Amino acid sequence: MANTLFIGKVYLQFDELPSTNDYALELLAKSKPPEGTAIRAASQSAGRGQFGSQWESQAGKNLLISIILYPGWLVASEQFRLSEATALAVWETIMDALDSANLTKRLPKIRIKWPNDLCIGNRKVGGILIQNSIKGERLESSVVGIGLNINQLEFPESLPNATSLALASGLNFDPDAVADRLFSCLERRYLQLKQGHSEAIRTDYHAHLLGLGAVRTFARADGTRFQGIIQGVASDGHLLLEGPNGIEQYAVKSVRML
Repeated sequence: MANTLFIGKVYLQFDELPSTNDYALELLAKSKPPEGTAIRAASQSAGRGQFGSQWESQAGKNLLISIILYPGWLVASEQFRLSEATALAVWETIMDALDSANLTKRLPKIRIKWPNDLCIGNRKVGGILIQNSIKGERLESSVVGIGLNINQLEFPESLPNATSLALASGLNFDPDAVADRLFSCLERRYLQLKQGHSEAIRTDYHAHLLGLGAVRTFARADGTRFQGIIQGVASDGHLLLEGPNGIEQYAVKSVRML
């Protein structure tokens, strides 16, 4: 079990669920589970990712988990801070897993793809879906859903850019050990955010942001494509892109990086 104060201390594990996030939301609708309650499934029949996409995973090969948090101290207008902290925690989990196998120097760089995908090189290895409940001006509860590809070696043709820790490294990993690392990393970043160190988190997030300062191709919601230079991410989660008209801000659902 992870050496944590609260994340993962209540740990619900299932062979299959439609969605770990949905299960967590159902718990919240009926009661108030302890903060840090983790729901994990070996497989999901209706897992979801960003932009309404489906999260596909082979049973028992990967980490599919949702964690219940109560960040009532975080104002709703800055809820992306939690996304940044979570992305960094997953980044650190991946780095710890690869570092323990002396692989970090042999593989492409691990990066965070805005808003909160994790990539090895240009291939996606993990994703995050956070669903917040807001009360007044602050967050009431958050369900932090994390999918991390660990030992899956084959992916459907619909996911040409997917990878896993095993596929990238040629080694197998213990999903339970990776989950313990995740609990520790997430708790550390969450407490850092709670203690008011949001700017330090944002600095670290930018340090690992895929494509920062580089020309990238993007697609708007209507499918049109354009090129821009990533200048960073604002505190509200908007992507700052420099184009012919100067620096413009784009909301999460209005544009995606190709």
